[in-house]
Amino acid sequence: MELFGSLLNSFNDNILPFIILIAVLVFVHEWGHYIVARLCGVTVETFSIGFGPELFGWKAKSGTHWRVAALPLGGYVKMLGDTDPASAGSDGKKLTKKQLKTAFFSQKLWKRASIVAAGPAVNFLFAILALAVLFSIQGQPFTPPAVKEVVKMSAAEDGGILPGDIITHVDNKEINRFEDLQAIVRDSAGVPLHVVVKRQNENVPLIVVPQTKSMTDRFGTEHQIGVFGIKGGLPQLEKRGVFSAIYHATIETYVLTKSTLHAFGDMFMGVRSSDEIGGPIRIAQMSSEVKQDGWLSFIWFMAVLSINLGLINLFPIPVLDGGHLLFYAFEAVLGRPLSEKTQEYMVKAGLTVILGLVVLSTWNDISRLEYFKNLVAS
Repeated sequence: MELFGSLLNSFNDNILPFIILIAVLVFVHEWGHYIVARLCGVTVETFSIGFGPELFGWKAKSGTHWRVAALPLGGYVKMLGDTDPASAGSDGKKLTKKQLKTAFFSQKLWKRASIVAAGPAVNFLFAILALAVLFSIQGQPFTPPAVKEVVKMSAAEDGGILPGDIITHVDNKEINRFEDLQAIVRDSAGVPLHVVVKRQNENVPLIVVPQTKSMTDRFGTEHQIGVFGIKGGLPQLEKRGVFSAIYHATIETYVLTKSTLHAFGDMFMGVRSSDEIGGPIRIAQMSSEVKQDGWLSFIWFMAVLSINLGLINLFPIPVLDGGHLLFYAFEAVLGRPLSEKTQEYMVKAGLTVILGLVVLSTWNDISRLEYFKNLVAS
């Protein structure tokens, strides 16, 4: 009985948060495709959460078969006539004239593009909604950009920052909270920054060069970041009204999107290590860790992952939504779709890239496990 209770607790603490996280994000993404397809008059044959054998399902009045499958690592929406990775052809069945009108591949270009773009778009909308709810209920984390302490022999001390200064601008960007400053400085190691501080009601211009610091997060990943060497006051939570929460959630989503793109760009250029890329194992570990901090932290994590999911799906890699949109861009310019052979080659190249990323992320996940570290050490 104790063993059963231990296994149940382990499932609730480690596996259930991951399943909930993936199921919600997959549903949100695929629902975006589904709802716009329906609005465009396209027949949706299947809406699946997960892959593999069906655990349970039902058929809606619309004719869509809704299913929950055994492997909760993704999902899909299958539309009439949509069977190849490029979403370009028919499934080989002879469709009636009535069916052709509601088949995906026979729709106008703008409709196909709208359906494909809707998945990532709804991921971003979901993130904004989740953050807005958090900012309304819990409040938005906020630390006034006032300097409480300057670390000895730090970049801030070298640059002339003093305790009591209020940082108002960095490189002509307004600083409203300490978090705004951190977002700029952490990505600017070794780069001179033009800083304006308010000191005794006077604006004082300074130049500060952030020092490089190696930081290991709680999941074992090492990062090289820029630091000023200053300490701010205690963080506060500022509750927002409905419209203010939506506005600030939209800004926060933009900032998170921008920083994620910056991180991907740094990895591509070799500035940051690809060791930071994680897969399902790491997401499961992180979801378990965050869930222990409470549901509000879990919702924040879900919003951040939703942004990442939407962003990655917009990358112009065939088999991803961005790859489909790339095909449609060629079609719009050329006035016709790319040849089937060209699309086939591009899809194979895209699959190779995706498989490479899967292998890399899985390797990174495994190499972070304590058992693997001990095995290598021995």
